[in-house]
Parts: sequence; structure tokens; C-alpha cells
Amino acid sequence: MNPRAILLPALSALLLAACSQPLPAGAGATPLAAASAPAAVSTVAPAAAASPVTRAFSPPPETAIPTGPLGDVIRQGRAIFTDTPAHAKAYLGNDLSCSNCHLDAGRRANSAPLWGAWGVYPQYRKKNGHVNSFGERLQGCFKYSMNGKAPPLDSATLVALETYAWWMSKGAPVGVKLKGTGYPKQGFRPPQPPDYARGEAVFKKSCALCHGSDGQGQQVAGRNVFPPLWGPQSFNWGAGMHQLDNAAAFIKANMPFSRGDTLSDQDAWDVAMFMDAHERPQDPRYAGSVSATRKKYHDSPMSLYGTEVNGHLLGTPADRP
Repeated sequence: MNPRAILLPALSALLLAACSQPLPAGAGATPLAAASAPAAVSTVAPAAAASPVTRAFSPPPETAIPTGPLGDVIRQGRAIFTDTPAHAKAYLGNDLSCSNCHLDAGRRANSAPLWGAWGVYPQYRKKNGHVNSFGERLQGCFKYSMNGKAPPLDSATLVALETYAWWMSKGAPVGVKLKGTGYPKQGFRPPQPPDYARGEAVFKKSCALCHGSDGQGQQVAGRNVFPPLWGPQSFNWGAGMHQLDNAAAFIKANMPFSRGDTLSDQDAWDVAMFMDAHERPQDPRYAGSVSATRKKYHDSPMSLYGTEVNGHLLGTPADRP
């Protein structure tokens, strides 16, 4: 069997790191003061209540993909999803694949599975202030998580990805939040404020083996086996994974890879803080200054963008666009 086919889906590790610093005051609803790491501050606020979760859902097996032209497009969508650099390089600014965060080719519950997303779109998104189609939601993944550019809605790339998601969701109710959709954030809070130093210790113990001591992941034959968690080849400051609650919930449910739900809640939050306190590519919505960008797009206790950690103002890399 092709080793790449085995290893690439394992990338999921996009999120195995942590940090801690209290966020600046005024960053949202009643914040929970985070324990400061060396010379830094951060805060964690209560999450908004999620809509009720209903029944579980099992996507169809890959053996059920039909033959013929429709099946060909479904298989193309899966290929793009699991090895995005090989099939959609023109739209990427890094070498990440969709399956880095959406594990098991987009099938695994609690890692934002495709079958949990298809049926709840169109929906209003506060992030861009209007109702998004599923295709537009996918465009955002390319822009932020892939640090690239959005494929046109009628492009072969988006049509294939939408077709793959549609097929995986066959039999699921429309307009219903299914159990396992997204990341398990509801009610998930750290027993103590997240802490950078504790997160660094968790990273060294549980994450560095796969993601490297420098957080830059591991590559085989030019492809990520375990993806970088920060730095120029990681997701940018506009991606959802830079938000502490998203990162902590993903890590708790899925990391270390193949051993999800083994870290304590505290460890998951601490390591998420450690990861998200590192630099990454600039938010493409950059508003002329870090302070203006934070005020407009990151005014939340879940974002470390525009806060100072260990003497560095996050969001000010040398390669700012």
C-alpha cells in the first residue's frame, strides 16, 4: 500500500500546541482571567450556548461511491480533501490539506466532519456578516486555513468538494445539528486559567514527537505527515483554529493523534494556548495596524492576536503583507 495514502490523513495534528497569557481587558463577555505565562496575559470567556445536538449519524462507506461521472467527481473531491497540495495547489499558500483538521477524510465525528456541515448551510456567519452558502464556507477554508485564495464557486475544485460533502451526508437530516458536528465546545472550560508554561510542558510530552520540537511538523516526499502548528506554513491569523476554544476542543477530542480524549481538559486548554501564542501568517483582512485589526476582527477573549506574549506583540511578523 502507498505509504503516503496511509500517512497523509494522519496529518490531523494541525493543532497540538498550547500557550497561556491573559488577554487584554475589554475583549468580550465576562472573561476568565488566564494565568500569565512569562510576561503575557490572556482571558477565556464563556462560550455561547450551542444549538441542541440530536441523533448520531454514520456516513456511507467509501465502497458506496457510485460508478460513472457522479462517482468520478465524488472521488475527485475526496482526493482534493485528503491531498490538497497535489490537486488544488493553485489556491494554496501553504502545504496543508483539508484532512489535517477534518480527520479521516472528513468522516470523523468531533473534528468538524463534512457530514455535519453540509446540512446546516446556508447559514449566517458573524465572521463575514452575511448568509453563507456551503461553497462560500469552503472558500473561507482556502483563504484562512490554507492561507491562500478562494477558488471560484463554479470551479472544478469547489464543485468536487461540495459533491463529496453532499455524498457523505446522504441520509442526514437537513437543518439539524448532528451529534459530532464541529468541535465539542459546549460547556468545555478549563478548571484553571490556561497557562503557557504548563502548555509548553504538555507540548513537549505529548505533541513534539509528531509535530517536532519546533512545531513545524514532519514531511515525507514533500507532503505533510504531521502538519506545522505555527510559522509560515501553518494556518493564518484569520483561521478558526487560532481561537482558543476551537483549538482546545479539537485537541481534547482528537489529540494526540489516534489517542483523542486522553489529555485532561486542563492540558488541552494549556497546549492550545501554547500553540496559539506563536506567530503565523497575517490575517488577510489586515486593517492597517495590529490594533485596528484586533478591534475589527479579533475583539474576543478567545483570540491572542494583538496581545503581547513573552514580550512579542502577536500579529507582527516581519513578513506582514
